[in-house]
Amino acid sequence: MLGDVIREAAARYGDTPLYVSPDGNELSYAALDRLSEDVATGLRARGVHADDVVALVLPSGPAYAVAYAAAAKIGAITAGVNDRLSPPERRRCLAVARPRLVVTSRELALDTAVGEVAEVEDVVEVAATTDPDTMLAELRADVRAAVMRAADMRAADMGAAELRAGRRPDPPAGDPDRAVAVVFTSGTTGDPKGAVFTWRQLEAIGAIDGGGRWGGGGRGLSSTSFAHLGYMTKLPQTLRGGGTTFMMRRWSAGDALEMVERHRITALGGIPTQVALMLRHDTFDSTDTSSVRMIAMGGGPSTAALVREARARFGVPVVVRYTCTEAGVGVGTAPDDPPEDAEESVGRARQGVELTVRSDDDDPLPAGDLGHVCLRSPATMRDYWRDPEATAAVFTADGAVRTGDLGYLDERGRLHLSGRSKEMYVRGGYNVFPLEVENVLADHPGVAHVAVVPRPDPVMGEIGVAVVVARRPGDAPTLEALRAHAQGRLASYKLPEEIVVVGELPRTAMEKIDRTALGSLVSATPPRPR
Repeated sequence: MLGDVIREAAARYGDTPLYVSPDGNELSYAALDRLSEDVATGLRARGVHADDVVALVLPSGPAYAVAYAAAAKIGAITAGVNDRLSPPERRRCLAVARPRLVVTSRELALDTAVGEVAEVEDVVEVAATTDPDTMLAELRADVRAAVMRAADMRAADMGAAELRAGRRPDPPAGDPDRAVAVVFTSGTTGDPKGAVFTWRQLEAIGAIDGGGRWGGGGRGLSSTSFAHLGYMTKLPQTLRGGGTTFMMRRWSAGDALEMVERHRITALGGIPTQVALMLRHDTFDSTDTSSVRMIAMGGGPSTAALVREARARFGVPVVVRYTCTEAGVGVGTAPDDPPEDAEESVGRARQGVELTVRSDDDDPLPAGDLGHVCLRSPATMRDYWRDPEATAAVFTADGAVRTGDLGYLDERGRLHLSGRSKEMYVRGGYNVFPLEVENVLADHPGVAHVAVVPRPDPVMGEIGVAVVVARRPGDAPTLEALRAHAQGRLASYKLPEEIVVVGELPRTAMEKIDRTALGSLVSATPPRPR
């Protein structure tokens, strides 16, 4: 179980830093184990038990890691809520999770209005600190309270070592099929769905990614949210590696390059947008990147030009990864694959993963035929949290996950993506659903009709273009006005970055918006200068 991995990592790596915060505070492997024990007891003191949901509305960082580890140690289920989401989006995630307890920073608690979510039973607000001595003190204080309620007053004088050794609640019996994490994704309307991963799936992901081996971890940068699939499902293998991750307050290309040089970062992983921004930064050529041994890109489309440039200018192998949240692990290229594999495709099925391209009737298609990309492996999610209907829709009869993407396999078994079967697009590694954005923009008083379609972008992968019919001809809202209108209701990455004004939206014979025609219209419109 995850608790066993945490304890073993603490024994092996001790005071080795696991995370280093921007302010210089370090969380060691030993401290993760020690602090999560305290917080686990604090969670129990607040009435959290095995199989209860603990929702984390916290910035990515050491406190998030400790809270996740603590919940796992008592058999609770952690639901991570991305702090970059807008307040309404965070509330919708909480409504789906129905948590027994929400752990949140004071700022995010106020911004999210957690108390207004009827499905939330209890909330604990914690100070935003990375100092191990005070981190999650509001929950660790409950350790003392629990002892005082459970025993006579002499127990309150017990030393910290005795307390940890003799007063911890017994962990739940090991069950590999017990849920550990809920990772939020979205449907076509933007409604959140929680992909459930058990310990069995976390172990499968660790085996596919790193063979379940101990050691070999290097020095990396934190580039994506801890609430994302990568962190939530790969923490056990990260701990086994014994490496050190350096945190950033907010990712920027300049800061990332400076940290690569200063901390001698050995591996860069993240979305293609981040690599593109680093290559375009004016300090790239003067930065010492010689410590980097490999670059891995996933979470969005990687162009052949970007892969070639990254490989040439960093002078290291570049690998690409492709999956979806529900599948856990998917396909990719390897460092020793022919260079063109990462340029022309997203690679082959990884070990233990079955990759198929299927027809509308779920029949496997031969190489070269375009169809629906499906993935099956021991790493696929168990189900959607409390959503059997959506679960049934996403799985094929033989247990493969429908990714929602279209593609084809070539004669060498490589997967080539051709588009999405739904309208979702990926902007800088984040999924964006046009209908969700359209519903917000349509409320603008100057908008009569609006549709959002993606346009390819060399840095972000794809950006959103708002195609607008003005309520008053000749008086269309500006892009800045639309973005200001949607700010606070949508995450920043969902806001449109270009606008096209038309007299009317193209429609099909069934009076539905013709998105194919819209895509052609946007493609024929010159991009807005930046």
